[in-house]
Amino acid sequence: MTKQYWLFKSEPGVFSITDLEKSKDRTTCWDGVRNYQARNFLSQKISVGDEIFFYHSNSDPSAIVGIAQVVKAGYPDLSAFDSKSDHFDEKSKLDNPTWYAVDIKHVETFKKPISLVDLKKNPKLKNMVLLQKGSRLSVQPVSENEWKAIVAMK
Repeated sequence: MTKQYWLFKSEPGVFSITDLEKSKDRTTCWDGVRNYQARNFLSQKISVGDEIFFYHSNSDPSAIVGIAQVVKAGYPDLSAFDSKSDHFDEKSKLDNPTWYAVDIKHVETFKKPISLVDLKKNPKLKNMVLLQKGSRLSVQPVSENEWKAIVAMK
């Protein structure tokens, strides 16, 4: 299977690239996603070995701050079944889960974040999902050419 590329958004006050770097084995479960399109990516499209840009949203500046890699493909998001979790969903059932998660591992933290402003200046990224008006998905695809263009910016 061909490697795919993704961008995962997280607010740094909730979970940052530094938190991922400090996690046990530099690995974490990427859970709590509650958007159906993003869920479909997590459950059906994202595979082990895929690479991820880690993006800090709602930060100053919003920016790509590093790279992670998928180490476990989609599986039921257990936070949906935990009534004490902020991500609890009483409609999701163990025998028919609504929400999915993947496990990711820290690969690299960029010395200098690549800001949203800088991404918008790069003509090679004009069609990138992140840069489209109204794009709010927390998990989104990145083309191979976009991936290469962004890596060249670091």
